[in-house]
Amino acid sequence: MESIKELSKEIPQAVISRLPRYFRYLGELKDEGVTRISSKELSNLMHVTASQIRQDLNQFGGFGQQGYGYNVEYLYHEIGKILGLDKTHKLILIGAGNLGQALVNYMNFQRRGFLFCGIFDNNPALCGKKIRDIPVQPMENLERFVKENDIDIAVLTIPKTSAEEVAGILSECGIRGIWNFAHCDLSVPSHIQVENVHLSESLMKLSFRLKSDARI
Repeated sequence: MESIKELSKEIPQAVISRLPRYFRYLGELKDEGVTRISSKELSNLMHVTASQIRQDLNQFGGFGQQGYGYNVEYLYHEIGKILGLDKTHKLILIGAGNLGQALVNYMNFQRRGFLFCGIFDNNPALCGKKIRDIPVQPMENLERFVKENDIDIAVLTIPKTSAEEVAGILSECGIRGIWNFAHCDLSVPSHIQVENVHLSESLMKLSFRLKSDARI
């Protein structure tokens, strides 16, 4: 059975964007006791062509054998490795409002190895409050906490007016990744990976599709 080759080439973003879906569907199949699945069967579940599935997996060396299908558990764990889910990631939250609290309380992150270690906010009324037993700290503690606790990822749920300033502080602290819910595109050094999540833009896309359907 083939395993992952070292990623010596740049993987297309479209392929990367589909990997979490493969991981989710394979996880559900594994939980249901399914041991093997063909690309055609997976295609029917995911509404992605069988050819596309094979092409995507071939980016990483290919898996399975013709006429044999894919070993569900093996492929699930291998894709998990590709996604970096075979290790624990330490997170901090900056912005302890409703959205931030909801993210910290979402247990599925912890099951995937994403552990919230610290929470920060500039509102004195929130400091000292605990969210899942994690106390909210003032922003002046941020730099020291990141450096002392080897934090990988910062999650920003703050207004865009302060997002750039906070991102600059995080850059100097040695943070490696930012999950940004602020309504702006951050400008950070190239060694820091940023994933922007603009909720209103996603809702606008849905609105466009609803409008388009109404014209048919």
